[in-house]
Amino acid sequence: MTERALLLALLLLAAVRPAAAEVLDQSSTGFTLSNTVTVAVPPQQAFDALVDAVDQWWPKDHSWWGQEGRFRIEARAGGCFCERSGQREAQHMRVIFVDPGKLLRLEGGLGPLQGMGLSGVMDWRLAATDDGGTTITLWYRAGGYTPEPLGDFVAIVDQVQAQQLGALASHLDKP
Repeated sequence: MTERALLLALLLLAAVRPAAAEVLDQSSTGFTLSNTVTVAVPPQQAFDALVDAVDQWWPKDHSWWGQEGRFRIEARAGGCFCERSGQREAQHMRVIFVDPGKLLRLEGGLGPLQGMGLSGVMDWRLAATDDGGTTITLWYRAGGYTPEPLGDFVAIVDQVQAQQLGALASHLDKP
C-alpha cells in the first residue's frame, strides 16, 4: 500500500458518521459502489443541502487545495461540480441529470481516479421514508483503462465515499 493510500485509510477511520458501505461488484476494468444513510429531513431539504451547501459539508481532506478549496455544484444538465482556490480551478464532475429532491447524477472521476484515466457515473439518490426523513444512496460506477490494479484501491474509494455521505448526513443533522 502506498503512503498516500495508507494516509487516506487512516483519515477514513476518523470519519464523523458512518454510512452503510458496499462494493457491489468489481473487475480489472471497473467497479460499482453503494453507500446509504438515512437522515431526519425531507428529501427536498436534503437535496438542497447536497447542492447548495456542498462547500460546507464536503470533507476538505478530499480537496485539491485543502481548506483553501471552495466547492460548488451547478444543479443543471451540463453544470459543474467544481472547486476553486484563487486562480486554481478543478472540475471534479459534470452534472448530467437533475430531478430535485430525488436524484442528482454526475459523471467523471473524483480525486486520483481523474488522473488515472478512470471515469464514472455517480448518483445521489434520495427517497422519502415513512417518518418524513430521507434515505440517501450514493452510488458510483467507475471504469476505464489504467495500468494500476483496481483491486488495490476499490475498498478505499468505497470508504471515502462513505465518509463523504456521512459528512452530508452530519451536516443535515445540525440544528
